[in-house]
Amino acid sequence: MRTCPEHYIDYMHDYLDGDITREHEQELKKHMQSCVSCQQHMHELSDTVAFVKSATHITAPPQFEANVMRRLPKRKNAIGIQKWLRRHPIIVAAAVFFLLMGATLMASYPNDDQFSVTTQANLVVDGQTVIVPKGEIVKGDVVVKNGNLIIEGEVDGNVTVINGSYMASTAVVSGQVEEINEAFDWLWYRMKKMANDVIALFE
Repeated sequence: MRTCPEHYIDYMHDYLDGDITREHEQELKKHMQSCVSCQQHMHELSDTVAFVKSATHITAPPQFEANVMRRLPKRKNAIGIQKWLRRHPIIVAAAVFFLLMGATLMASYPNDDQFSVTTQANLVVDGQTVIVPKGEIVKGDVVVKNGNLIIEGEVDGNVTVINGSYMASTAVVSGQVEEINEAFDWLWYRMKKMANDVIALFE
């Protein structure tokens, strides 16, 4: 058959598909009368087509689909979570807001080594050490970053030390004292400050 012209193979496919012209059909039949190789190839093609056609009539056993669906993993938990999320959109929105706000605040965590301190009267700065001298009163909040704070006098406000240390003996601080040396401490400090700022707006 390999020595036969290629178009006879095309004629065979056209014949089996029912698309062959009368002229080509007669030419193919005439050729196959004298070509055993093409006859064998035509029989093989016919058997293949017959098998494919018979396979299309194969049906699944009764209850096959139901059994397969029953064995699939259940999605009840996922559906339950989706229903809960739909019923509580405010909680979801708040969670997303705090997640984004937390990521933003974490990104603003001071990783630099730059020393800074709030500017108030009666504060003495010696290198990276801030001192509230004995007998002096500092009005307002004191924030020291990347330095140490020593209070020997009084602070009428809050005290915050970021990436540093706080030392006091007989110190008097009217507000809260916070030492922030970890990123999560910074996050909590910033969130509380923002909450207090919001509350102050409504007062």
